[in-house]
Amino acid sequence: MQSTPRLLGPAEIRVLAAELDVRPTKTLGQNFVHDANTVRRIVTTSGVGPDDVVLEVGPGLGSLTLALLGVAGRVVAVEIDPKLAGRLPQTIGEFAPDAASNFDVVTADALTVTPDDLPVTPTALVANLPYNVAVPVLLHLMAEFPTLRTALVMVQAEVADRLAATPGGRIYGVPSVKARYYGDVTRAGAIGKHVFWPAPKIESGLVRIERTDPYGHDADHRLRTFAAIDAAFSQRRKTMRSALGAWAGSPARAEELLRSADIDPSIRGERLEVDDFVRLAQAAQTAETGR
Repeated sequence: MQSTPRLLGPAEIRVLAAELDVRPTKTLGQNFVHDANTVRRIVTTSGVGPDDVVLEVGPGLGSLTLALLGVAGRVVAVEIDPKLAGRLPQTIGEFAPDAASNFDVVTADALTVTPDDLPVTPTALVANLPYNVAVPVLLHLMAEFPTLRTALVMVQAEVADRLAATPGGRIYGVPSVKARYYGDVTRAGAIGKHVFWPAPKIESGLVRIERTDPYGHDADHRLRTFAAIDAAFSQRRKTMRSALGAWAGSPARAEELLRSADIDPSIRGERLEVDDFVRLAQAAQTAETGR
């Protein structure tokens, strides 16, 4: 019978940090979770189980990693800091010896990591994402790893709100629409400041994506759709006819494409669903290829 991993608390975090001479940096978006109840809650909310191979990004000193190893079948962690990545296997061996064989760490940048970089195929993403690159990392991983069926990420509360926002609101924008390209996006909870070392100045939030892939896995289709989304929100105060002028070639051409996609040219991007942008991108492709 496997023993339950021991989790890191404030004392263990500071001992590890001192040993490694680690000083959390804003450049890497580092804030280490030191509260065991918080990582247990994150794992429970993620819904992962023994059949899951979990991809974790930015494991840091291993707080969330240990909690994941107590539940998931396997964990592969992507860590950009070689010093932290080098210490993780030892930490797992000390605090979760029975799960050590179920753990892999890859020293890589999460913004560029691909399936070829990993020793296993992940089925779920659970991560305390570096706050300064949270949205680009999330979207990159969802694009690169179609095997990810669920994602639960901790990000800045403001970013969590944007990701989970629905059409018509002030904060609905590019992250909201692009995240929904992959499936259902929901706010999954709030995290306070004081469970981190050092304590950040802002609150954090959990966001969950249940992947449904309604538009498939074609990269060209995704890039076309995302280009339309970017253009629509580049001047969000303008109507779609005006905002898409450069993207389409002219406002008049934008209006033609919008009408062919059954979208009112006078509407603003914040009123549109992801499906509207998909139709718009398809209309542009059809016009371009003559099909």
